[in-house]
Amino acid sequence: MSSQGSSSGGQPAGGRQRAAPQEEELKGEAQTPPGVRDRLLEAQETPGGPQDGAPGGCPESPSPQHGGFQPPEGGYGWLVVFAATWCSGSIFGIQNSFGILYVMLQEDMEGPKDKALEFKTAWVGALAMGMIFFCSPIVSIFTDRIGCRLTSSCGAAVAFIGLLSSSFTKSLEVRYFTYGILFGCGSSFAFQPSLVILGHYFRRRLGLVNGIVAGGSCLFTMSLPFIMKTIGKAIGLSHTFQVLSAFMFIQVLLSLTFKPIMPRSVGHGGDKDKDAKRGCLAATRNYFNPRVFRIKTYRVWAFGIATVVLGYFVPYIHLMKHVEMELQEANKDWILLVCIGATSGIGRLASGRIGDSIPGLRKIYLQVAAFTLLGLMSMMIPLCKVFAALVVVCLFLGLCDGFFISIMGPIAFELVGPAQASQAIGFLLGLMAIPMTAGPPIAGLLRDYTGNYNVSFYLAGVPPIVGALVISFVPLIHEREMKRQKIESGKAKMLSSETVINGELLPGSPVTDARV
Repeated sequence: MSSQGSSSGGQPAGGRQRAAPQEEELKGEAQTPPGVRDRLLEAQETPGGPQDGAPGGCPESPSPQHGGFQPPEGGYGWLVVFAATWCSGSIFGIQNSFGILYVMLQEDMEGPKDKALEFKTAWVGALAMGMIFFCSPIVSIFTDRIGCRLTSSCGAAVAFIGLLSSSFTKSLEVRYFTYGILFGCGSSFAFQPSLVILGHYFRRRLGLVNGIVAGGSCLFTMSLPFIMKTIGKAIGLSHTFQVLSAFMFIQVLLSLTFKPIMPRSVGHGGDKDKDAKRGCLAATRNYFNPRVFRIKTYRVWAFGIATVVLGYFVPYIHLMKHVEMELQEANKDWILLVCIGATSGIGRLASGRIGDSIPGLRKIYLQVAAFTLLGLMSMMIPLCKVFAALVVVCLFLGLCDGFFISIMGPIAFELVGPAQASQAIGFLLGLMAIPMTAGPPIAGLLRDYTGNYNVSFYLAGVPPIVGALVISFVPLIHEREMKRQKIESGKAKMLSSETVINGELLPGSPVTDARV
């Protein structure tokens, strides 16, 4: 058999022994299911995940799969945590307090009142919140290519310009651009790197750190409504925008602390120009190839979250106006936002700690419970006829918000792994943009036609409940996928056991017959 194999293959035994595994690999690839084969090809093409790319790739792109790298779990990282807390707090503190600005914008309008004023005014805040999420896939590209520090600081500078320029106009259409587009886009570029950079300094405590950042930022949400209400009465809307722009200016400086410390990808030698071209092509293929959507559990989770946020932002914008109309409590409406911010901070701290103690994807059930309760509380708002009852509802709304935000990152890591987590979060936030932007204007339009916000709040509670039902299936789908992969890997091992001692192939095997 040895001489026959040598004559037919035209190679000595040693060469044939090296060729046999290659032929086995071709045969295994032909019989491997498409889903498994795609994952194997991805692993070969991107050994370090989407951020490793090729030589000449991103200058500050971290590779999460470096075996010898261990995050410091503290030290300088706590300064980064403070900067990330300020970033998250200032951006979402202003966004979540837009209900105060919403009333001030309507009072600041010149000329006759428009019948569709609620609808048009809601677009200012909805655009700003929507742009934060809409720009997220693009921010992922900039974060990977030029680094967290430069991306975040430039974004904070654009947000600063947007808020400052909003103080020099009284036109809603101009504020669509200055506040909605500039401030929204700048906030997105400033905020997302603050999530990514935490993974450079923490791994074991990542859930806790995310909870600290999210919980600490709630101090802004608790204090900004009172500050905005007070200075708005004292100095007017234009100067209020100028005061708020100072928060973004400080963030420009704090973003300089976002220094990546993971080892960078290193080229394999050769011509540097060719390596740079290959790196750019590989990076482009990675960035614009939404491979995370090949993972079924991620698809279900992402579209479930996108369904939830259709009604998520409605109370933040319209609750203040509802209190003024129905309860005649215009002087105490800011207390509701303080209540939301307080319990949101508690929820974020608690959910980060609880999420670390729940293994695997079972932590997603925390989100399911939070979304269900969020929908029910939104429906309860029109039923509250006294201010105290509305305070209780807002306390639960804040708690649900905390559980939603804090464990979003850890769930993304569980679903797609650390190598694709940045892309997964970026695409998720991008999917959230359209429904989150559309929700408040639709609620304002319903108010213009019905004369009150009752229908708006009732309908705003439906998407969170539907979304909770959708994502509750994610752990079940994950378990089924794991069982299927075990069966496929078992078949692959059986197919790979066709060689005998010395690497000879048995006569009559399909590979030998194909060679002959």
